[in-house]
Amino acid sequence: MNKVPFPTVTIATVTYNAEKTLPCTLESVASQTFPHIEHLIIDGCSKDQTMELIHRYVDANTGKTCPHDIRVVREPDKGLYDAMNKALEHATGDYIVFLNAGDRLHSPDTLQQVFGHIDMNASLPAILYGETDWVDGQGRFIRHRRLQAPKQLTWKKFRHGMLVCHQSFYVRTDLARQELYDLNFRFSADYDWCIRIMRTAARRKLPMKNAGIIVADYLDGGMTTQNHRRSLMERFRVMAHHYGIITAAAMHLWFVARAVVKK
Repeated sequence: MNKVPFPTVTIATVTYNAEKTLPCTLESVASQTFPHIEHLIIDGCSKDQTMELIHRYVDANTGKTCPHDIRVVREPDKGLYDAMNKALEHATGDYIVFLNAGDRLHSPDTLQQVFGHIDMNASLPAILYGETDWVDGQGRFIRHRRLQAPKQLTWKKFRHGMLVCHQSFYVRTDLARQELYDLNFRFSADYDWCIRIMRTAARRKLPMKNAGIIVADYLDGGMTTQNHRRSLMERFRVMAHHYGIITAAAMHLWFVARAVVKK
């Protein structure tokens, strides 16, 4: 752990041919008022202008009075979750959060609000989390995320679905590194990963703290949205593994009924 009075946070951004969606993500990190940031960018050898954008971002950061620590890793990977595992290996912050191309921190003081009151002399929370808004490609508000982050988070509550968006889920890096993403899942490895992290926190009796604010703007139409049916099938497998097949079946029947009623 570091010796500064506040925790350091690694923002991990995974990219591949992301020239259209990456600028807003870089801008949101660059605008943060919280100074203790490591921005770790894992690029899977993009063939478009992604790296040029990253180089300009690094140059602009270097000229700041209080620059962030930016680290770039560029090498082939086996897909999104493999790249995220690489981020876990390289991260040096006390906490890590994944903010991929197109996603944004909600406001310039988001990290200050999340981490500004954490006591480094006390036991650090295993997880810090908050709410999420959905936005379009221009960053315009679409709606609040339907699933709300519970006031008190437990791993058992995730049987109702992913109540906290992955982009709003800050994990102590020492714990996160113990639980790599399962590459057998293509669309729901984040759901499985979050549950495993929370189960570890519960076993170790470590707190999980609700920041009480909107922490992330999620770009509508991501990989999971585009592959909704396959994502649901994977989610069922994850849920059955952690909560049992009866619970998984019952919850998915409820999800279907709720969707029909809303129509």
